[in-house]
Amino acid sequence: MCLSSSLSSRAGGDGTRDDASVALAWCFEDERTEATASLLERVQTDAAAVPSLWRLEFANVLGLAEHRRRITPAESLELIALLEMLEIVVDEETPARAFTRVLDLAREEGLTAYAAAYLELAMRLGIPLASKDADLCDAAERLGVDVLRAA
Repeated sequence: MCLSSSLSSRAGGDGTRDDASVALAWCFEDERTEATASLLERVQTDAAAVPSLWRLEFANVLGLAEHRRRITPAESLELIALLEMLEIVVDEETPARAFTRVLDLAREEGLTAYAAAYLELAMRLGIPLASKDADLCDAAERLGVDVLRAA
């Protein structure tokens, strides 16, 4: 499974590929759905793959949540510890594909490069894409990628 980005995928505005939107829903109760809870159960037994930007996206959201007093630094550390217990494999090849396949996918599907990185990874590894991002899920389905919609 591949996990996907918490940002909007539209430009301008087995294992599984997971995006940060799914992992963040595990951390914030008001963002949890039955689908994200089911995906968490799956990732507890199966590995998930993410592009190298995933950690930065996650850290950014945690930092913003702390700044907005949604969580404390101590709670951020607890959330990080939870994620580190899961088998989330960080793909280090994504940056080398940024100016080629990732950018091509972003252009062709009207996605941000961030979202296209998740799509490229799911396509390359031949694994499902898990995301709350409807535009990213739609693009993945158009391209024949199995999608686990978490919205």
